[in-house]
Amino acid sequence: MKKKTDEQSEVLEKQIEEWKGKYLRVLADYQNLEKRTQEEASNVRRFAAEMVVTKLLVVGDTLEKAQEHLGDTGLSLALKELAAVYRSQGVIKLEVVGKQFDPKFMECIEVGEGENNIVVEELLSGYTLHGKVIRVARVKVGKKIESANDKSTNKQMNDTINQ
Repeated sequence: MKKKTDEQSEVLEKQIEEWKGKYLRVLADYQNLEKRTQEEASNVRRFAAEMVVTKLLVVGDTLEKAQEHLGDTGLSLALKELAAVYRSQGVIKLEVVGKQFDPKFMECIEVGEGENNIVVEELLSGYTLHGKVIRVARVKVGKKIESANDKSTNKQMNDTINQ
């Protein structure tokens, strides 16, 4: 009788361990599902915010151009409020003038006189959203223009080297 009780006890312990293992696996699966669901929801919110902000950037560009021509104080206040909304949403304007040209953040639209590979003018502002570039800055990049005197000196030097 004692042997039968010990066997039953062993069987029950095995079943308990088996069910405990199943429970722990199911619990871990559920926790992973919860994390994935939260990440997906966060990504959807971020994507939606990016879409709205990208559309607002175009509106902001139009308002800035109007402000340049009109110089209206009311429009200036509206632009300041728009900039505050951008900041509150994690949008940061790229500072590019006077910096080395970087194709990750900038698109060269024009080349003009200036220091080689240095941005001399911003034609359209670029922005990041939470560190991700949502619009590259369109810029005018400098290139050192040789004068006629520099060209003749360079030609003389090349001729001397080639002899």
